[in-house]
Amino acid sequence: MTRKSTWLAGAAVSAVLAIAGATGANAQTTLKVSHYLPAVHGIHTDFIVPWTEQITECTGGEVEFEIFPAGSQLGNVARQQEQVMAGVVDIAHGLHGIPRGRFPRTSLIDMPFLTDDAGAASYALWELYPEYLAEEYRGLKVLALHAHNGGLLHTGEKKVETMEDMQGLRIRTPSPAVSQMLSFLGADPQGLPPGEVYESLQRGVIDGTVFPWDPVKSFGLNEVLNYHLDLGAYTVSFFYVMNQRAYDGLSETAQACIDQYSGADLVAKFGDWWDQWDAPGRQDAIDAGHEIRTLSEDERARWEEALQPMMASYLQSVRDAGVDNAEEILEAMRAKIREYEAANKD
Repeated sequence: MTRKSTWLAGAAVSAVLAIAGATGANAQTTLKVSHYLPAVHGIHTDFIVPWTEQITECTGGEVEFEIFPAGSQLGNVARQQEQVMAGVVDIAHGLHGIPRGRFPRTSLIDMPFLTDDAGAASYALWELYPEYLAEEYRGLKVLALHAHNGGLLHTGEKKVETMEDMQGLRIRTPSPAVSQMLSFLGADPQGLPPGEVYESLQRGVIDGTVFPWDPVKSFGLNEVLNYHLDLGAYTVSFFYVMNQRAYDGLSETAQACIDQYSGADLVAKFGDWWDQWDAPGRQDAIDAGHEIRTLSEDERARWEEALQPMMASYLQSVRDAGVDNAEEILEAMRAKIREYEAANKD
């Protein structure tokens, strides 16, 4: 058995024993929550910390929490799913696209030009979860699925205005769908955890990155960037999940509290949250004198046309991963996004 396997197996046994010991009525339980973002990010300050406080208050102190953000021993972005599956942590927040290939159904939301609205994408994910996505979360209690606002292309020394400007640029990518998008546009996608982007830009290892505005602020990236192109081309999705055994080991009261503050009502908050989280990053770029542009309508149409083969190729890769109804899921996502947009017109 490898060291990693031994660690996971041992942690899983410890977690099961801990749960077994906490099944008595009103037994006090401390749940571990992990995520990969800095403790200054809105995911931590506005979402996870208040959520844990709500559960603790709702349970009368029966359930408490210990949170492990980026920089902690449990804050690795690539380990969020395996940690919660193994019971190393009880609850985890992570990116569907890292590591690649684990959520092919859910990650269809990352396809280009579906939406650039966190609220619309989050709504579509949650609405489709029971019928189309649940298979990818076996062993997990899904508390929320959500997405960020449309990502921008941020570069240091090279300004990008057209597809031709993308040729050969080394761009950090967050997911397989975005990687394929960048490749078809002529760039060289680089898979990097968010926490490694600053140094990679500083050292010239990459030329730029795709992100919404909020991690630009959280990771201090405006210090090493100069140009920002608002693509309106993609979003990226996240999970907030609980180990099912840990959930089942709680009292009915604690389960009811977790259910009360999770699900549709929680998912509905991410659109407004992400607008709030994006604003400081954009303002920092303005204050620094950076150039911020929006992809022109004509150029956007060129990109959409150029990406048609990419979208067909990505759908085929999802089918190859065993998702026979990939087109059906994608069309259902489009329909739910339209439903959300129609209901939220100004």
